[in-house]
Amino acid sequence: MSVDGMVRAHSGSVTNGWKDRMSKTLNGKVALVAGATRGAGRAIAVELGTLGATVYATGRTTRTTRSEMDRSETIEDTAELVSQAGGEGIAVPTDHLDPEQVRVLVERIDAEQGKLDVLVNDVWGGDIYLQFNQPMWEQPLEAGLRMLRLGIDTHLITSHFALPLLNRQPGGLVIEMTDGTNEYNAKYRKEASVYYDFVKAGVLRLALAQSVELEPYGGTAVGLTPGFLRSEAMLEHFGVTEENWLDGTKVDPHFAIAESPVLVGRAAAALAADPDVHRWNGQGLSSGFLAREYGFTDADGSQPDAWRYITEVADAGKPADTTGYR
Repeated sequence: MSVDGMVRAHSGSVTNGWKDRMSKTLNGKVALVAGATRGAGRAIAVELGTLGATVYATGRTTRTTRSEMDRSETIEDTAELVSQAGGEGIAVPTDHLDPEQVRVLVERIDAEQGKLDVLVNDVWGGDIYLQFNQPMWEQPLEAGLRMLRLGIDTHLITSHFALPLLNRQPGGLVIEMTDGTNEYNAKYRKEASVYYDFVKAGVLRLALAQSVELEPYGGTAVGLTPGFLRSEAMLEHFGVTEENWLDGTKVDPHFAIAESPVLVGRAAAALAADPDVHRWNGQGLSSGFLAREYGFTDADGSQPDAWRYITEVADAGKPADTTGYR
């Protein structure tokens, strides 16, 4: 069956049941999605809102200012989408490299909510500095170090200020967003440069560290990765929209395994709503794996298993064929 046919065949098969089953399971829960302007962060914020959570959506791009990413998506738009989905979205402009701004953010959450149940560390914004297939000594040093600051320092700063609030009551959850599973990132991702490799593997290590340190407080920390993500920027790169995304396979046939941000959004929401989430403590999880574990789908009704596909098909040099992978 073609990818297009497979998508149509699966459409709606599990999604409606997922929404019905999970409806309002996060009522009364408070989440901070750090880096919620677009992509996975926005989708996570919205899906948490779909289940009834109050979500603080932070980032640097607002309706009056833009970050160095220079894109049009804003945290105010994200907050509105959260509220439209059934939660309460609260946009707070925050540069997560500025400790004072993060301290003020957490103090505001404490003053307004008195608690924090879920922290999603999704801050990134380093793609504009990414240079493929160049050794370390040929890469601009300042750009590489900026990637480390955006992808590692932001997470450390945010956790430093947010974890005392999260730890006030047992059951807190930290989700560290990255790119790649533990298994995939165990090898050096040479094509993406030392800086990118260091950030994405390092975030998984941050999840492991926090899983140990949260243990005495009844908390849980995990790493979470989407697969081949059809973010706003990726759609533009392939010259397609979400409606005709399959046309992107004309550029790269392996784009057939791509998933919308909805899949990882639902993965994060499923973790947040799971009373037994501690079973995943310290692990690096993927959206495709959790889709099968929890029984949710992407927006089109499919369950793409991107990392298995990337390993067994794309990286193995085989022709693109998603049969058995979505």
